[in-house]
Amino acid sequence: MKGAYLLVMELPQDTTVLVGKQGLIHFQKGCYAYVGSAFNGVEQRVRRHLRKQKKKHWHIDYLLPYTRVIEVFYKESTQKEECTIAGLFEGAFSGIPGFGCSDCPCASHLFYGVSQDLSRKAVALSMTPYRSEANS
Repeated sequence: MKGAYLLVMELPQDTTVLVGKQGLIHFQKGCYAYVGSAFNGVEQRVRRHLRKQKKKHWHIDYLLPYTRVIEVFYKESTQKEECTIAGLFEGAFSGIPGFGCSDCPCASHLFYGVSQDLSRKAVALSMTPYRSEANS
């Protein structure tokens, strides 16, 4: 399946993370949503993100070890919708500047908010739940 995906994560405590070339980023305790895309397979990309052992490649790889993924959503598409989805999240939630968007003009692909609100927004954008309690 090709398309976009959204990881909804819970960060249990304030944390400062060295995020590749971005440097140190402080994340406050709470819930985050990360928007990504995979045109070589959403399922494989999500499984990779959920693995504990992996080479750090994307910004999200640096944050994930500190979080618990609580929901995953996807939207099948042959068109790149990642930036459109990120733009719509940006209008509703606080973004982490420059996170996950080094290859596009977006301000962010990582957003901070209340878990239920992040999930409702995904559903409102016609994204389908893929897995709940993804780290269980």
